[in-house]
Amino acid sequence: MIRSSYLCLLLLLTPSIAFADNQALFGLINERLSYMDEVAAYKWVHGLAIEDLEQEAFVLDHAASDGLDYGIDVETSKVFFAQQIEAAKEIQRYWFEQWKLHPIPVNGPDLNDVIRPELVHLGKSITRQLGKNAKSEGSLEDFLATVNIEGLSTLSKQNLYEALTAIEFYDHRLQQIIDSGVIRVGTTGDYAPFSFRPSPEAPLTGIDIDLANDLAQSLDVEIRFVKTRWSSLLVDLKAGRYDIAMSGVSRNLDRQKVGFLSDPYHQGGKTPISLCKNRNKFNSLQKIDRKTNRIIVNPGGTNERYVDAHIQQAKKVLHRDNRTIFNEIINGNADLMITDEIEVQLQSARHEQLCPTMPNKLLTYQEKGYLMPQDHQLKEYVNLWLATRLRDGTVKSTFEKHLN
Repeated sequence: MIRSSYLCLLLLLTPSIAFADNQALFGLINERLSYMDEVAAYKWVHGLAIEDLEQEAFVLDHAASDGLDYGIDVETSKVFFAQQIEAAKEIQRYWFEQWKLHPIPVNGPDLNDVIRPELVHLGKSITRQLGKNAKSEGSLEDFLATVNIEGLSTLSKQNLYEALTAIEFYDHRLQQIIDSGVIRVGTTGDYAPFSFRPSPEAPLTGIDIDLANDLAQSLDVEIRFVKTRWSSLLVDLKAGRYDIAMSGVSRNLDRQKVGFLSDPYHQGGKTPISLCKNRNKFNSLQKIDRKTNRIIVNPGGTNERYVDAHIQQAKKVLHRDNRTIFNEIINGNADLMITDEIEVQLQSARHEQLCPTMPNKLLTYQEKGYLMPQDHQLKEYVNLWLATRLRDGTVKSTFEKHLN
């Protein structure tokens, strides 16, 4: 009777949740908890304990990390997912009690290979649904009607709903970085001297990798590098997968439409590079733009956009791995590339076969900057940090280190 009265009062007083399509959200929570009888069966058959503190910590850390894509407050995210874990353990304990009195369950799906990957997928789906945060409403009554799993008490459902209503979002990205203690840096790892990783096992190196670490240190936060591609740079930005792109990003209006670009820290432009023996063959744009020539480009970036806008006759050759793209010229699979002057400078120094074909002449004017979401507080911080590092010589010395 007391619990029933409390439930009626809670239904009247608890505010509605403003999340996008809450029935879908409630359904995902219900579906995730519906796997707990299979989890319990596997643990029962294999003599495993219900509680696994190491796995629980792993789930909470990854849920909080996933929530950063949508600006979800880390602490409230962890409380909500911790409440899901408590609900899951309650259901498992219920089934353990049942099996003490009834026949032992048959061996079901494997926990590690089958069940957990599905639980991870559903956890990400729940976080994504939370992140939509639209205007539709879902009451406690709706939640109780949807989340209806055998072995889950009404009190646990209420606790889970209260944790859901307590989810908060960061006011801006700078606050998220400082409060979460993590800055996520998007980088391609394929563009020396700014960001380069010769193999998946090797560490990232480059001008922007060093400066990214300096930025993280100035914020007193951990750095987490996020793999992105030139073709998905803006898609990943809009999806919230990183806080700032530091990878030799060129400042242009298309990128400014989607995010904010920092003040420039390097000026340059496009220029061609080819085999040294072909320097005179490609020393003008008119000579380059002929049907017999093959221009290699990395798709999705400013190099391809330049070729599309200015080359009418020469054949465009797409090569997706920017780390090996210059070897294609050396090996005879392409004739030349039009890319940033600083990259031409670096690659011609590294490869004696390669030379700039239009030395000291730029086809465009270009500036490098850092790409961020449209967050004024973060942009102001980055610009002030960058101005300080330009004045104290950190940027200059970092360029000299990687170019020499």
